[in-house]
Amino acid sequence: MGWLEGRVALVTGGASGIGLAVVDRFLAEGASVGVLDRSEGELVGLDHPRDRLVSVTGNVTAFADNQRAVRDVVDAFGKLDVFVGNAGIFDYFAPLLSFDGKDLDGAFDEIFAVNVKGYLLGARAAVPELLNSDVPSVIFTVSNAGFYPSGGGPLYTASKHAVVGVVRQLAYELAPRIRVNGVAPGGTVTGLRGIEELGQGDSALSAVPGIVEMISTTNPLQRASQPSDHAGVYVLLASSENARAVTGVVINSDGGLGVRGIAQPAGGVDLPSTPTGRVKTTGS
Repeated sequence: MGWLEGRVALVTGGASGIGLAVVDRFLAEGASVGVLDRSEGELVGLDHPRDRLVSVTGNVTAFADNQRAVRDVVDAFGKLDVFVGNAGIFDYFAPLLSFDGKDLDGAFDEIFAVNVKGYLLGARAAVPELLNSDVPSVIFTVSNAGFYPSGGGPLYTASKHAVVGVVRQLAYELAPRIRVNGVAPGGTVTGLRGIEELGQGDSALSAVPGIVEMISTTNPLQRASQPSDHAGVYVLLASSENARAVTGVVINSDGGLGVRGIAQPAGGVDLPSTPTGRVKTTGS
């Protein structure tokens, strides 16, 4: 039996990228899964057994679409145990001074509508059904940009810092019945689209020149993550037995960005070690 045997989850933005990796892993762990995504074409292409997968085309910024997704999942599987707010868009590192007043106004509204309001609307739609679950769980996709600068421009960074606040506030409000946590992936090679207001709607993060090298040189593990690298963390938080005391927490799955220090290590160096295998240090 998998960690999610008998569990029912709804994943927004689950037709591609990290969301798709989460859907794949949830199904492999025994869950039944609903997917809410705006891309009908990608939803049609989901290659999974249809007796455990429900696809819903809709926009996370519309409360009615979130309600419909919850209703379709419950109609299909009889309950809802886990809500994963994952749909998001990126600002492609656009700095503040690249905007004029008009495009900044529209771009702010667009990215916050998807990255923050979409999570709140989804959670609000899901909570009534989650309260019927024995061990309900809400999980939001954050980002390394929720903790550190340069993971995006000011709009993306601000939106992901806001999601950290949403995790903490909802964990407080929904306790003791519903656990609310987040996962903060580091740089991950996906097709994450940009802000349509800025003409980035057809962009893909994976198509940025040098993106793999840029990501892999900024974290201690020197790794440009793939979506599947993060999926196990969602499984942990979604399980009914393995994280029951965890709420209000964001788990960083970012290659160790928090321990970079003030200097960049030289990559690929064989560090001398003691007979115990510990790295030698000076001054100790």
